This record gives sequence, structure tokens and C-alpha cells, in this order.
Amino acid sequence: MRTMQIIPSLRIFGLVLVHLCLASGLSAQQQPVDYVNPYIGNISHLLVPTFPTIHLPNSFLRVYPERGDFTGNLLHGLPLVVTSHRGSSAFNLSSFQGNENDLKPVISYSYDQEKLTPYSYSVYLDEQQTEVQFGLSHQSAMYELKFSQNQAAYLILNSQNGSLKWNDDAISGFQTIDGNTRVYIYLKPEQTPESISVLKENELVNEKEASGKNACVVLKFGQGAKTVRLRYGISFIDTDQAHKNLNREIPDYDLKSLQESGRKIWNESLGKIEVTGGTDNEKTIFYTSFYRTFERPVCISEDGRYYSAFDGTVHNDNGTPFFTDDWIWDSYRAHHPLRVLVDPKKEEQILHSFVEMAGQMKHNWWPTFPEITGDSRRMNSNHGVASVIDAYRKGLRGFDLEKAYEACKGAITEKTLAPWSGMPAGELDQFYKEHGYIPALHEGEKETIPEVNSFEKRQPVAVTLGTSYDEWCLGQLAGELGKKDDAAYFGKASFNYRNLFNTETKFFHPKDKYGKFIEPFDYRFSGGIGARESYGENNGWTYRWDVQHNIPDLIDLMGGKSEFANNLDALFSTPMGRGKREFYTQLPDQTGNVGQFTMANEPSLHIPYLYNYAGQPWKTQKVIRMLLHEWFRNDLMGVPGDEDGGGMTSFVVFSYMGFYPVTPGMPIYSIGSPIFTNVKIHLDNGKIFEIEANNASAENKYIQSATLNGTTWDKPWFSHKDLANGGKLILQMGPKANRSWGSSADNAPLSETGSN
Repeated sequence: MRTMQIIPSLRIFGLVLVHLCLASGLSAQQQPVDYVNPYIGNISHLLVPTFPTIHLPNSFLRVYPERGDFTGNLLHGLPLVVTSHRGSSAFNLSSFQGNENDLKPVISYSYDQEKLTPYSYSVYLDEQQTEVQFGLSHQSAMYELKFSQNQAAYLILNSQNGSLKWNDDAISGFQTIDGNTRVYIYLKPEQTPESISVLKENELVNEKEASGKNACVVLKFGQGAKTVRLRYGISFIDTDQAHKNLNREIPDYDLKSLQESGRKIWNESLGKIEVTGGTDNEKTIFYTSFYRTFERPVCISEDGRYYSAFDGTVHNDNGTPFFTDDWIWDSYRAHHPLRVLVDPKKEEQILHSFVEMAGQMKHNWWPTFPEITGDSRRMNSNHGVASVIDAYRKGLRGFDLEKAYEACKGAITEKTLAPWSGMPAGELDQFYKEHGYIPALHEGEKETIPEVNSFEKRQPVAVTLGTSYDEWCLGQLAGELGKKDDAAYFGKASFNYRNLFNTETKFFHPKDKYGKFIEPFDYRFSGGIGARESYGENNGWTYRWDVQHNIPDLIDLMGGKSEFANNLDALFSTPMGRGKREFYTQLPDQTGNVGQFTMANEPSLHIPYLYNYAGQPWKTQKVIRMLLHEWFRNDLMGVPGDEDGGGMTSFVVFSYMGFYPVTPGMPIYSIGSPIFTNVKIHLDNGKIFEIEANNASAENKYIQSATLNGTTWDKPWFSHKDLANGGKLILQMGPKANRSWGSSADNAPLSETGSN
């Protein structure tokens, strides 16, 4: 009898669950985009947080709610386009009901019920009693506003520095975002406004065109207008192109259909990596990280044309989309290699774009930080060359390798190596060519080199090590092109890091122009703010490992694998040495600490995998799991530092899958500890590379044994060739380390020469 009573109860409970799922809009099985939480990391540990960005993959129309920070309780209008992944929006839309005297260029709102996905946005402006819905395409978007108050409704379109005008049935105009760059808009409401005016000094004026700072056109809708819909197109070419972009992408006012289309596009992109196992939180962290990697660079081709800020001209793209907005110092490490796996055609288009923009600039120099507004020449070194050789070594051919080589060579040999400078090579660079290192200044010594930025300094160790890697990449490219002399020259120069290695301390140590080590010296705190007078954003403990291209030689310099592993252990266990306030005042980029290791800055991303090179891969497995668990979480502070639009979260995507490209340019992957029991990477050629991690869990993080494509595998790495045509890596996972797996000297990852 009890069994007979329980069955109907379970049936009723099941129906209730189904009803709740349907009511919430969720299907019985979540799709990849349903796991994305754009709010992860929106509160920063110290520096720049992530932003809850709504956009389609690699599209230039991006928005996020504008407020002081995540904890701000006011929205500052409604955004229309963000032209940098961490910049404020161009244009602003404000809706308003109330006294005309309270109209402003941007209305600040109390808000509630905010819901945001990668493809949609909704919010309730509670004091205004207005419901807002938003959806977008690649170059156009749509707002729907539902008003509750029985009075006239106003829409204020603001250009912070530009011009706007009403013409027949739409607003068109531009905003200047830099000296030679404008973003254009064409915005069309579904209903005809009752009146058109402009806002000057907070008063309505019966005009239809406004220009200058905070140029505002105001649309007034009568009391009967309960729902107002508007759609708009964005362009970097002109307003006519913005109009074309709108009509091509959003021909009507069907918001639901627009959002469903965006959802489908995201599921197609995120679905390129399919995961099984793990917790819902882990899937959320994984797919949110993957979503972040599609935030940039952005495609700015519009109907086969694009505006290039690199020469201030509109170009035909000749059938190959043009991309920009890529901070290469951050992205070469894992972001570009990830795209080689999941979207090689797009990676080819991006590299082709870099070739084009280099040719468009005054000097044919490979870009460093190409943005919508041109190349900002930030950070140190010119690591874009690593992305070129990495893509080529992995079989990508959709760009001109010869032109890429010449632009990369120019950026490294003709442009100054001084950080954050676009000036030609000078005295500092001549010293590097003659002596093989960048000289440091003693404390109090006056800077005399005009190329050196007064805040960023010389960063002598960081530049020397980074340029050694860049020259290794150049040498490899020269070899591929049959340029034997260049290959030999840059191959020799790739060992320049040795010139700053202190054999007594086993650290890379700044030298003065006379070849003497700077003394006294503290590897934690010497070098001033961000250690820039010696390193760059990070201290000497981080740059101790910055020889990505020749780890076997670094092991030899440190005295062998045992000592190398001991030094790695010391990195993770040496205390900060100061209180957090004092430490972070000097080293604000070096958050996410485990001892002296920082999870928050890109030069650290490869370090946990270095145990694989020292014959102790079980420690890589342990440390990777620890770092992922501690620093990447499904919460508002779940990113340890500047995420940089995919630069850091690509590390998370790779590490969750269980492998990582330690040396871009060398087509191998170092094995870590997979989070999921199964990962399928859907390759561009239609094949699947699968990683099966049997029994993987929070406890079972250690590899016990492995097979690769049916063959017993005892190496803590595999090659790109092993996965390029599909295949399967099977790992047996357990709770305790198998210290013999992958530990043999013969099984260490490849050296810089391509052999063990």
C-alpha cells in the first residue's frame, strides 16, 4: 500500500519539476551557453575586473551594464557599444518618464532583476518602473522598453564627443573615440516619435541635430506608448554602412527571434568542446572561461570592407575578414594556441590581419597591442612572433609567412625594445645587439635613453628574456623559410638569457652597462613599482622561469632536474615577505599568491607544468588542481587578476581539459590533470580528439597510467600531430601519486632543438 501511495507522489513531484524547468526557460539538459556566468570575476582582487559582456563570438558589437563597479547600485544609462574589452561605451541610451527639467545626457537608474547572458540582457529600472530587454547580432542590436507610468516617455541618445541628427525616421551620427577613429550609429525606433528635440544645458531645444560634447537627440513618445522598440546598427566606416549592417542583420523588431539566434550561435561555438563529468560549478567555470576567449579579437569587416585605424583608411578585405583588438603579450601564451585547436580558420584570418595592419602602419612592424584605434605598443617584447611560428608548425597556411616574418623581424630588430614604446631602435637596442642583454640602472641613476617610458622603465631582465624567446621564434621561422643565415643568427641570440643568469643565486639578475650585477638586490622587492626597473609587473621569482623556449637548458643552469624541482618547490613555499598591503602596493599585478607564485599574471601560466620537465609530473598534477580549485571559482571574485579578455581564461580551458602549450612555437602539449571524465574537442577537419580520464574527481587527480591512440603512453606530453587527425588519450586517475609515471628522463617534453 505504501508503494502504491509513493508512486503517484513521485509522479506529481516530477511534473512539478518539469513545470519549474519550463517556467525558468531551461530544458531538461543544459546546453553549453546555459553554464556561462558572465558575473564571475566582476569584483577584482585588486586591479581590473572582468565585465559581464554581452556579445557574439569575436563580434565588434559588445556591451555591458555601465556602473562604477559591480557593487554599484546605479546604472548609468543603457550601453550601445563598447569599443575596447575594458573601456567605457561609445554612445549612451537613456529612457525617462517624469519632469522634463530632470532630463540629462545620461540618466542614472536604481535597478533590480538584472539578468544577463552572452546573448541577452534584461533589467528592471525600479524607480522609473520600466522593463528593459536587449538582444544583439554581430554589428547591430535591439532594445525593447516597457513603460508603466501613465505619462510621456523620452529616449535620450547621447554621443559623448561627436554629432547626432534626426533624419526622417532614424537617428544617425558618430562619436570620436580617438584622434583618427570614429564609431557610427544608425538607430531606428519602431514607432514614430511625437516630437524630436535636442538637449542643450539640460534644456530641450526644438532642433534635430546636435554636436560636440554630450550631443543629445531626444525622442518624445506620447502617454499611449507603453512599449517602445528600437534597433540600431554600428559601423567604423560611416552611417550608411551602419544602416546597411542593421538592415542585413535585424530587418524587424522580433526580439525573441534575435535572442534565440544569438543563443544558437553561442552553443555552436562553445559546443566545439564537449565535456562530461565534473560538477555543475566546474562546468560553469569551464564554459564561462571558454566564453571569455571569444571576447577578442573582433572582426571589423563590414560587407567586405573595414576601416583601419592603422592608416586611417577604408580597405577592401578581399574575402578575408579583418580582426583587431588583441593584447598579444597576454594572448600568445594560451589564447592563440586554443584558437588553433577550435577554430584554425579564424586564427589564419587573425594572423593575416596582423600581416595587413603591419603593412598599413608607418613601419612594417608586427603589432603588439592592436586595438580598434590602432596599435598601442604596450608591454615588453614582441611575442606575436610566437603565434606565427606556433600556427605554422601546427599546419596553418592561410597567411603569408614571408610577409609575417619580415614584419616580426622588423618589430624586434628595427623598433626599440624599450617597453611601451613605438620609437625606432636606439642606443639601448644597440647595446643589446653588442652585449646580449638590456643594461639596468643603479638606484638613483638618471635615465638618459629617450625611448624609455618614465613609468614603465627599462624592464631589463623581462626584455632580455622575452627577446631571447622572440629571437628563437624568429630563428625557427627563418629555418622554415630557408633563410639559413638568419636562422643561425637568431638561434645564437636565443641564448641571450644566459647573460643575466646569476650562477650563485640561480636567478636572472639585472646587470649594469659594465657587466656587473646590481647589488644589493632582493628578488622579491627590488626594482620599484611593479619591479619595472628590473623585471616587469612581476618580481624575480616569476621571471626565474621565463625561458619558455629552452627549458632543458634552464634545468642545466640550475644544476639539474632535482635542483630545478627544488627551486620550483621554493617558489610555491617562499612567503610573501611583507604584509599584503605593502606587498601589493609595490606589486599590484602579483595577486593570486601561493608563496611567491602568482596565479594572476600571464608570465606565470606555464610554470606549474614545469615539473613535467624535471621528472616529477605528479607535482604538476597536484599543483594544477590546487590552483584551479583555489583561484578560479564560480563567484564574483572567481578570477585572481586581470583576465585580459581571454588571456588568462584560456589557461583555465586548457588546464580543465588536462593539457597546456608550455612553449608556443613548439607543437607539443604538456599533460596536467583533467577535471572532467571525458572531453571531446571537435576539430575543424571533422575529427574528434578525446580525453578520457577514468575516475577523475576532486580526490582522483593523479595519473596512474595512460594510453594514446591505443598505445601505452608514459610521457607527460603529446604532440599536436597526435591530436590533429583525431585520436584518444585515456588516463587512469587515482587519489595518490604514481611517481613513476612519466618520470623517466627519456620521457621528458621535447627540448628546444626538437629532440629529447
